[in-house]
Amino acid sequence: MRHGERAVIRQVHLLCGNRPWIYARTIIPATSMRGKLQRLAHLGTRPLGAMLFADPGMQRGVVELANITSREALFRDATCHMHEQPGDIWGRRSVFRIAHKPLLVSEIFLPEFPAGGATRPVWKSR
Repeated sequence: MRHGERAVIRQVHLLCGNRPWIYARTIIPATSMRGKLQRLAHLGTRPLGAMLFADPGMQRGVVELANITSREALFRDATCHMHEQPGDIWGRRSVFRIAHKPLLVSEIFLPEFPAGGATRPVWKSR
């Protein structure tokens, strides 16, 4: 996206048993909100992934992994509901394209997420 370009931002917490496991943020450039992607404006509480992976023409870019520290705005957005703040959190992001129109999906794994005690990623995308 170019600086100053308008976008729709969707932010949700994915829960398991009323406990937040993942904070997900999707950035959809306003220019992408036409054609097939126009339906994103009306997702409500329906899962974004179901729509993305149901589209046979969907393309996913490289998965980027990051350690997110308390100095970053994304950390504050993801953990603002928590009484005790973790030291840092892990996340991943990638650009999806439907009909050649991009959207950026970021998923931040919160401390309640059962990561099996992992302290670093166990895999990397190419």
